[in-house]
Amino acid sequence: MSTRASRDSGGSATVVTSQKVRAGRDDDYKRWQDKTNEVVRRFDGFQGTELYPPASGDENEWVVVFRFAGIHQLTAWLESGVRRQLLDEGRPLFDGTPTQEVLAGGTPAEDVVTAVISHDVLPGRERDFMRWQDKILKAQEKEPGFMGSEMFKPVEGVQDRWVVAFRFDTREHLDGWLGSEVREKLLEEGNDYFRSYDVRKIGSAFGGWFRFGEGADEGVPPNWKQAMSVVLALYPTVMVLNLTVGDWFNSWGMPGYLALFISNVLSVSILTWVLMPLVNRTLAFWLLPGRARSVRVHVAGAAVVAVCCLVLITIFGLTTG
Repeated sequence: MSTRASRDSGGSATVVTSQKVRAGRDDDYKRWQDKTNEVVRRFDGFQGTELYPPASGDENEWVVVFRFAGIHQLTAWLESGVRRQLLDEGRPLFDGTPTQEVLAGGTPAEDVVTAVISHDVLPGRERDFMRWQDKILKAQEKEPGFMGSEMFKPVEGVQDRWVVAFRFDTREHLDGWLGSEVREKLLEEGNDYFRSYDVRKIGSAFGGWFRFGEGADEGVPPNWKQAMSVVLALYPTVMVLNLTVGDWFNSWGMPGYLALFISNVLSVSILTWVLMPLVNRTLAFWLLPGRARSVRVHVAGAAVVAVCCLVLITIFGLTTG
């Protein structure tokens, strides 16, 4: 497995692994990944892992994120004999050599749509590369949905590439930046500073609302399932708030902009700590890619959500009409 880039600093450490799975071997790969997840849990400093299925248009490329408390604990896992044995077992499942980027310190790349880009910087051009990255950041800040960027320097003895992780609020905004003319011109300028680069996309628009504890190892739901689940929880929340605190706000003569802000705070709080955990537990059979492996399950889950939405619409229609 080839190793990519990072920054040597304190705090958490994350490794983002990308691997193209051979056609027809998805189920074998999931079983192998489950076994790997069981093993990595035993290592000191382990904090969590997420599995991201291939995005639309990708060549069956799966992304796995492992998080540790620090770079030393992560390095112990990466260099362990049991991990090398697992990689040997999984090699027949992969089409080509898996790659990985190690991010030491910084903010974990989660809960939003993130691109992790590793660069093979030319010797002696490091300062030019950093100045070029500053230009990219200024351009990104003008893009819709941009939420931040971090640069990770190489970690001595672990890998020699530089990594940049930047975040957008939606995949559409991220793809818009990646395919923009502004970025294309900047890349032409940057060709003087590095030999090659690789792009990996991870995360999801509703990532913070879809955490399944141990089940997180089975993957993150596709965006269409996340959207349906959020609507199922959001609709009754907004309706109930409008019928209760909304009337109170009106009777108190509260300005509309302030009432809307408070309503949004209440809605997000209820979703995050009450309704979304309930939806996750109830629909886990359908949301988790590791469990929803047949068309019948996909259709059944979608039908359950649709029926629940229709029931809620009927209830509020009868009670408010």
